[in-house]
Amino acid sequence: MSVQHVDSSSTRPDTRSAIRELLLQRGALTASEIGLELGLTAAGVRRHLDHLVDAGEVEPTKTRPDGSRGRPAKSFQVTAAGRSTAEHGYDHLAVEALTALRRIGGSEAVLEFARERIRSVIGKVRPARGPEDVERAANDVAAALTDAGYSSSVEEVGNGIQICQHHCPVWNVASRFPELCEAEQEVVAETVGTHVQRLATIAGGNCACTTNIPTGTMTAEKLAATIPEPAGAPASASTAERTVR
Repeated sequence: MSVQHVDSSSTRPDTRSAIRELLLQRGALTASEIGLELGLTAAGVRRHLDHLVDAGEVEPTKTRPDGSRGRPAKSFQVTAAGRSTAEHGYDHLAVEALTALRRIGGSEAVLEFARERIRSVIGKVRPARGPEDVERAANDVAAALTDAGYSSSVEEVGNGIQICQHHCPVWNVASRFPELCEAEQEVVAETVGTHVQRLATIAGGNCACTTNIPTGTMTAEKLAATIPEPAGAPASASTAERTVR
């Protein structure tokens, strides 16, 4: 009678938790990458991923090349439900501390604490020295965030770039204290030297924190040209000139 080999490490009860925690820490990964990190076979990882997907804790994301084979491979990331299932040992203590701080000093005290905290993460990044330096500063911010456990990347989109944070070590606390996200957006804007827009947050139930950063310049004339004139208002000089012509 033949004996079928079973990857015993992939049948441990805590393996799915280990996979989920790895995705929380590193962001989207392929089954092969997960297997290399955890010492499991790709087939064993896929069985657990199927279970986590069915449970709504993990979801497939965009395909990307698998460097080891040169073929397209699915990546997987943790959903909001998966994050809620994960253990966060210090969250309760952090919430109690920030609740006391808000009671004593109000929301501004929490915001100032949040500013100091995020500056300790990205404060060493050299601020942008002009529009042509914004992308460099954004990449340095993303690298600093990654070093602090935020698993960040920079992507080009339209007329700007986006910093995508695939993990947030404090998301559960930030869901109760939005000052943490507000301060982060504020300090990132200071560092890249331009207005930034937060499009999504993990604390708000999304799979990643996404910050949009415009890289072009907007003159006063260009900005004014985008504002429609009120109905019935006298025609501007340029409009009147076009009408005469």
